[in-house]
Amino acid sequence: MTDTKAVEFVGHTVIVVFGASGDLAKKKTFPALFGLYREGYLSNKVKIIGYARSKLDDKEFKDRIVGYFKTKNKGDEDKVQEFLKLCSYISAPYDKPDGYEKLNETINEFEKENNVEQSHRLFYLALPPSVFIPVATEVKKYVHPGSKGIARIIVEKPFGHDLQSAEELLNALKPIWKEEELFRIDHYLGKEMVKNLLAFRFGNAFINASWDNRHIRCIQISFKEPFGTEGRGGYFDSIGIIRDVIQNHLLQVLTLLTMERPVSNDPEAVRDEKVRILKSISELDLNDVLVGQYGKSEDGKKPAYVDDETVKPGSKCVTFAAIGLHINTERWEGVPIILRAGKALNEGKVEIRVQYKQSTGFLNDIQRNELVIRVQPNEAMYMKLNSKVPGVSQKTTVTELDLTYKDRYENFYIPEAYESLIRDAMKGDHSNFVRDDELIQSWKIFTPLLYHLEGPDAPAPEIYPYGSRGPASLTKFLQDHDYFFESRDNYQWPVTRPDVLHKM
Repeated sequence: MTDTKAVEFVGHTVIVVFGASGDLAKKKTFPALFGLYREGYLSNKVKIIGYARSKLDDKEFKDRIVGYFKTKNKGDEDKVQEFLKLCSYISAPYDKPDGYEKLNETINEFEKENNVEQSHRLFYLALPPSVFIPVATEVKKYVHPGSKGIARIIVEKPFGHDLQSAEELLNALKPIWKEEELFRIDHYLGKEMVKNLLAFRFGNAFINASWDNRHIRCIQISFKEPFGTEGRGGYFDSIGIIRDVIQNHLLQVLTLLTMERPVSNDPEAVRDEKVRILKSISELDLNDVLVGQYGKSEDGKKPAYVDDETVKPGSKCVTFAAIGLHINTERWEGVPIILRAGKALNEGKVEIRVQYKQSTGFLNDIQRNELVIRVQPNEAMYMKLNSKVPGVSQKTTVTELDLTYKDRYENFYIPEAYESLIRDAMKGDHSNFVRDDELIQSWKIFTPLLYHLEGPDAPAPEIYPYGSRGPASLTKFLQDHDYFFESRDNYQWPVTRPDVLHKM
């Protein structure tokens, strides 16, 4: 049975998490399932099965995952115990049929006991890419309900290492699973402010009317982490910040920020427009990139990236990158776009900055308008604008129209990204998942740059201190891409006071 009508999985759904003993499942997948249950978005009739190679009994398995569940009040402790009763564990290898046969028997027994007429099975692969295909193959062979129901499979990133490996994975999966059964997860697409982008853009006439190169001067999407690899340098050394964050998370945000209005709210219409915008991105200029690697902190307390014993000596691994790109469409031609991400920086933050062109006319010292969308932490969006200083002064100052979620919305359940996306998969909504052609286009954009940065003639990354803003040349790079740093002489935040403003 196909899944084209987006049947919602409710009631006696079976959810199987492969890689159940791993960090991803422990810290993200099971806490997300509990979050949905806690808020009433997951039925108490579901069956959740953890599957992994680790030799654990049910109690050991539950003890491993429960410590990461988030509770809001005392009543939630009861929900924790209720949820754990829905969970069980199977220990078996990934490359032999015995475990899958046992899994299928367990599911069949559950469905028979509950008189399930149409089987609904959701498989979550919280696994490294090396075992994607073996597990997906065995699941399809032994555990797929066939004509008796619907199966969906969630696949975690990274999906490929470059264009060639992504194509190989896609070609291996195509004969096994249909595209409508596959849900390639990028958890940034589940974040509240990212999911809000389409409603914000196309639901507000004044935003939509100014969303083009006649009004916008530049766009910047940034990701900042305040910590380094913390002993995981050996893994990160083969990944780098571009694969880890920019090629997937930030590029997905960019597609939603710049795509044209879809013909409908159908998931495929949305994904069609995302693919069109990806195809419109110019080939990356290898000289229009700033790469860095963090060194020791200025006080010497935090280590350099290469001080990690798991990192190969002399590594040129990129822990910071700022990449300029351009979109060849009528709407965006000539607008510089910057995607930047880094580890071991001065703060943890993900935000979008859309800077408008300078206003012209008789007023002096007018700053550019700037729309800031803070994805995390503390979701918010605010527009910086110019206003007359209150009172008898004729001077102008910068203020903002501010929508900070915690101040405006009270007692709302804002799901974690994984909660949101698992719920979408249960509903059969592909809008916030990556389609096969999206994946290929994203790798086409970044693979030549990755080969350049990882080749024998790779440029040496600029060293920046742990805990800094990034490489010293970042400011010039941003200015070269028409990002304007506003004067601090007439802007106070969060409150403007005359005794301070008049001194500026």
